[in-house]
Amino acid sequence: MSASNWLRLTAVTILLTAGAMACGNNDTPASPSSTTNAATPTPPGGGSSSSNGTLTIHLTDSPFSDAKALLVTFSDVSVHSADPGDWKTLTFTPAASFRTCDLKQLSGATDVLGVGSLTAGKYTQIRLNVSSATLYLTNKWNVGPCVSGTITPPLGASAPITIPSGEIKLNNEFTVAGTGTQILLDFDGDQSVHQTGNGRYMMNPVIRLVSVQ
Repeated sequence: MSASNWLRLTAVTILLTAGAMACGNNDTPASPSSTTNAATPTPPGGGSSSSNGTLTIHLTDSPFSDAKALLVTFSDVSVHSADPGDWKTLTFTPAASFRTCDLKQLSGATDVLGVGSLTAGKYTQIRLNVSSATLYLTNKWNVGPCVSGTITPPLGASAPITIPSGEIKLNNEFTVAGTGTQILLDFDGDQSVHQTGNGRYMMNPVIRLVSVQ
């Protein structure tokens, strides 16, 4: 090969190599992904929502037949929530530390025992505490059928009633709705009060849940 031809071949090789390198340097770098994983904002209070509903507990009775009046005093009405699993106390109407009902006047009638604004949801129990009871054999009670606070009992012959355990738990599941829920309880006086051999009276409260609406 002549010297002039060898020089022309070398020049072409250098040009081709330079062109290839230039093309390689024109590659565009990959751009970062435009997709972002932004966290969804959390609503105030952790994103949870709740509502309240009013629970009203009414009382009726199948009364102790031998009495003119049968006064029963309640010191507490409460319900047990499924979540978080604690007791919620209802208030007496009107507000007081106790409420007394004449079961004789609740025969075929109802009255409000307790009421409260509760978180809507599932509840598992109703608890009543009966603090005292008295049987009146001659005179009727002229107020009621249920009153809160100080009471004026009937005159005439009466008999105190022993209550071995005044706490009653009703294991009935129910739901308090946001629109409100009404519960009717039946306090069975005939089944609850018994006369002992020495002429005394004893009460083992028999209460059942009649309806939930």
